[in-house]
Amino acid sequence: QGVPVGPGRGSAAGSLVSYALQITDVDPLQYDLLFERFLNPERISMPDIDIDFCMRRRGEVIDYVRQTYGDKNVAQIITFGTMAAKAVLKDVGRALDMPYGDVDKIAKLVPNQLNIELEDALKQSPQLDSMRKSDERVKEMIEVGSRLEGLVRHASTHAAGVVISPRPLTEIVPLYKSNKDEITTQYDMNALERIGLLKMDFLGLTTLTVLDDAVRLIRQNRGVEVDLPSLPLDDSATYAIFSRGDTTGIFQFESHGMRDILKRYQPTRLEDLTALNALYRPGPIQGGMIDDFIARKHGKKKVAYDLPELEAILSETWGVILYQEQVMQIANRLAGFSLGDADLLRRAMGKKKPEEMAAQREKFLNGCHAHKVPAKKAEKIFDLMAEFAGYGFNKSHSCAYALLAYQTAWLKTHYPVEFVAAMLTSETGNTEKVVKYIHEARSMGITVLPPDVNSSDMNFTPVGDSIRFGLAAIKNVGENTVRGILQARESLGRFTSFFIFCESVDTRLLNKRVLESLVRAGALDGLGANRAQMTAAIDRAMERAQKLQRARESGQHGLFGGGGSAAATAPPPDVLPDVAEWPEHELLAAEYSTLGFFISGHPLDKYAGPLRDLNAVELSSLEGRRNGEEIVVAGIIVQARPMRSRRGARWSILTLQDRTGVIEALVFPEAFQKLEPILKAATPLLVKGRVAVEDVGTRVVVADARLVDDAAAKMANRSPSLLRVRVSLNSVDSGVIDRLQDLFSSRPGRCRVAFDLIKDDGLEATLESSSAVRADQELVQRVREICGADSVEVVQ
Repeated sequence: QGVPVGPGRGSAAGSLVSYALQITDVDPLQYDLLFERFLNPERISMPDIDIDFCMRRRGEVIDYVRQTYGDKNVAQIITFGTMAAKAVLKDVGRALDMPYGDVDKIAKLVPNQLNIELEDALKQSPQLDSMRKSDERVKEMIEVGSRLEGLVRHASTHAAGVVISPRPLTEIVPLYKSNKDEITTQYDMNALERIGLLKMDFLGLTTLTVLDDAVRLIRQNRGVEVDLPSLPLDDSATYAIFSRGDTTGIFQFESHGMRDILKRYQPTRLEDLTALNALYRPGPIQGGMIDDFIARKHGKKKVAYDLPELEAILSETWGVILYQEQVMQIANRLAGFSLGDADLLRRAMGKKKPEEMAAQREKFLNGCHAHKVPAKKAEKIFDLMAEFAGYGFNKSHSCAYALLAYQTAWLKTHYPVEFVAAMLTSETGNTEKVVKYIHEARSMGITVLPPDVNSSDMNFTPVGDSIRFGLAAIKNVGENTVRGILQARESLGRFTSFFIFCESVDTRLLNKRVLESLVRAGALDGLGANRAQMTAAIDRAMERAQKLQRARESGQHGLFGGGGSAAATAPPPDVLPDVAEWPEHELLAAEYSTLGFFISGHPLDKYAGPLRDLNAVELSSLEGRRNGEEIVVAGIIVQARPMRSRRGARWSILTLQDRTGVIEALVFPEAFQKLEPILKAATPLLVKGRVAVEDVGTRVVVADARLVDDAAAKMANRSPSLLRVRVSLNSVDSGVIDRLQDLFSSRPGRCRVAFDLIKDDGLEATLESSSAVRADQELVQRVREICGADSVEVVQ
């Protein structure tokens, strides 16, 4: 049916039979994957194969299963949300009528550790423990929270689980109807497994949709057929993207922390990506494994093996036990365990049950003794396995997902326009991601063109080396309307005027609201009129179009005074009113209201120079900042949500946007009281605050703010003491020097000039000029034009 399916996930990717049947796409022999991790005689539970499907078409697969096995025999699976440490404090705080700000501060004192309990949180967070002892409210909150912790809070539908039964499910298990009318089992997946039902995971994976769209766009745009399963896995240009940390949009490798690791590690093969996939998890990160791993890779730490037999198993991971499969192989080689028995050992180590571990330890040591392994070394190796088994990751899963990451990176390297277009389409409706990927496109030299009824398709589409905005991404313009526009365009060839456009598209699809949105988004800019003129003419244009459509439908071909020909059906040409175009800020605001972001420009563009000098950081860079770090950011207020604390104090959540991203800024009551007059929508704001890393994402807590206009004017009036100019020795020529000399001699002043001379491998030297200059914004901008956007630093 052409539904994109993943290369495999979970332990099933280690199954040779699954690979032979083309259920999975990773050769387990090539990458040393073990099928016993998936299926062995000692396994009591039913083996199941988790499968990733294209997000867009996953529903078709579930419908197919229902049709094939019968509606009564198929259901989705229930899942229960429990009250974890942070969540239970927030719920209890709300029930005790405590102010939101206080509850939020207390919850944030719980360390960001997976599955942490309140008891451990109090031990690890002295501040939280101190508040419990000194504040009766906090003490009550924690006491009540401790009693409720771990209880079920709500029921929902499992993201992927589907159960298929040989007979109607009502004969075997109770069912539950969700508030979305989904039929799920009342037992969770563990209980279903225990009563013998087969659970299957049908997961929706957006990456598969992106890959499929990109391949289709390459075929359409370039006439090239890309076969992803046949890609060469040794492409140096693709690995260069990983080594640079240039991984925006790359599956599993997009986070700030992962980029930092990639730049330090410098991967060159699929096994490297597999290892990094397995390492980038809370356990190995907190245990310092990543630094150790990178040091071994680059020869800064010696790789040693306690026994020669371990080298064949651990050389791929620089002597570190990283994968669950390696634990199994060690038990197999040193102690003679069957791989089935070795999987039981691996599970026992993962669960850390003392009685199980003691039995497995004795069995392992006896096996090692029989294989002539010295007792002390056997004990040391068992302890090492037990330590790393808690961190151990399923290599089969990591390898399959590394392959997906490689495929996305290969497309980004060789067909960046099509890849980014597919990424943008997949995130339509998610403003934060679309802004991020448009910024990524621009940084790659790809122009994102505004929507245009004569060029755009339904979704983001490559046009040569640019990307054209899709019409379906415009608010209030539904898919049916877009189909109607594309159908009319196909008949006409091209829309040549505003009135012809209105009269060509079915008026049942093109109402006033839709037309206003198309105008405001700039999609009709190519029709020979400005947006103000078209907006003023909308009522007249709609009236004419509706009259014409009624005439066509009633067969009154001569209504407008012609003969009986089709051409005579059209009314005489009309003239648009003579209205001046909206000012730039209004044009951009209209774009934002219909697209969710600014496409043809950004209100902050004109402040680029001053914002650099004010050390404002880009919003896209906040993800990697540490919690509590003080920063300065600038953005347009695109939304201001008024809030009230439990005590009635007013505060606000602002949504700020710059060219690179979107964040939420929290203005708590004290700051809000001072800043309220400037917290208005569409205001360019310079914000000083601190980073707040929260469960919902990274936000900024505002300490102070001012209008960008005021900050820029103040900056322009201050006399800087030093102008630092970065000059690349690899690209500088006499022309650059001459232009700088002419510029500086024409602007004498009191500001000193220093040149940082840079080579590829870092700073070479700093030279100070004998002449001083007047370092106003115009001069700074001129220097940036000569030496590059990031070449100037103004030191006050």
